[in-house]
Formats: sequence, structure tokens, C-alpha cells
Amino acid sequence: MFEYNVNRNHLIIREYGRNIQKMIEDTLKEPDYEKRSEKAKAIVRMMALINPDDKENKNQKESLDYWHKLWDHLFIMSDYKLDVDSPFPKPEAKKEELSFEKPDYNKHQIHYRTYGRNMENIIKTVSSYPEDQRDRMGKTLANHLKKLYLTYNRETVDDKLIVEQLNELSHGKIALPEDFELDSTRDILKNTSTANQNKPLNAKKKSKKKKKKKDSQKENQANNK
Repeated sequence: MFEYNVNRNHLIIREYGRNIQKMIEDTLKEPDYEKRSEKAKAIVRMMALINPDDKENKNQKESLDYWHKLWDHLFIMSDYKLDVDSPFPKPEAKKEELSFEKPDYNKHQIHYRTYGRNMENIIKTVSSYPEDQRDRMGKTLANHLKKLYLTYNRETVDDKLIVEQLNELSHGKIALPEDFELDSTRDILKNTSTANQNKPLNAKKKSKKKKKKKDSQKENQANNK
């Protein structure tokens, strides 16, 4: 009868393989102290043969630290339950503390949620441009702010307020002329509606298929872990 890995105990130190761990589990069941100690010494000698560090430094076997490490690994793989005659003191069980990394949230305060963080960053970047570029791009930014504003409130929009908020977000670097007029609400809504109508009919379907494919790939990756 085959023994599947899902039915076996969890490998504590994978480098030594399942056979070594199974031998340790069998040694734990040995009631005689002397026999149990002899089995433990034999297991440590086998661990030395397959230990990856041994391949890197053959002279390491002569070091007490090397053998001390092997005996520590033996006790760790026995879940610190093995009681045998060891040349080194038994290590103390370490309690694994679960540590959670606190997400590094962006602490930058958004002045106007209507426009979003990205738009505020764009305005900040444009503010560092030469004056002639700021004046030219400022008009485009103002109309875009109005367009964003209309996505939340189509009933009332104050052009003067939009210009003042642009000036505030740019720390006074983008100041539009007093006679400057923003695009009319009707034109902005009309252009937005036209742009939506010109989108391909299958655009949404493609987007959904793409999302579904990504979700499927993530699910397959999770199952393969």
C-alpha cells in the first residue's frame, strides 16, 4: 500500500529528507534508554553523510560545532521530545512568534478626493516646469479637473472654484488668467458620452475574459504550491 505525503508528518528540516525524520520518529517509540541513545547516534552519523554543509567543507567533520549542530537538528526534528545520551546539551525549544509586517500605506493626505492622488501628483509635477509650460498645461489641467468633478456632481459646478483649487494644489505656481474660461459643462459631458459610445462593443467582454484568465492563473498557482 502506498503512503502519500499528505498522510505523513510535516518535514521539519527538509534537507535531511523524510527517511531520517521517520527514523527519528521510530526512535522516539523505543522504550529502552540505551537502545534509544544508540539509535540516535547512528542517525546523527547518517545525517553527517547527507548534510549539505559537508559537501562545502570536508574538514568540517573535525569541528565540534559541526557535530553540535547535527545533534541540535536531531532534537529539533524530534520536536524536542527525544531523551537520549547526547555529547551536547539539549537545545531549548524555541517558540515561533508570528510576525506580521505592517503594510506601508501611503501617508500622503489627499486634499480633494474628487480628483484623486494621481491627479494631485501630476499637478505637483507640472508646478516644477518653467512658467510658459505651466501656463500652457494649466489650462488643460483645469478642464480635466472640471471633468473629474462632473463625474461626482453633474448638477452644480463652480468654474471659479476649480481654478482656485488648481492654484491651491500647485501652491500658487499655476495661476490662470482672470479672463480664462473653462470648457462648458455641456461640451465636457457630450465629449465624455461620445468617447464611451465609440468604445468597441467587445471591449468589456475582452476585459472580463482577461480578468477571468488572470484569476484562473492565480488559482492554478495557489493549487500548485
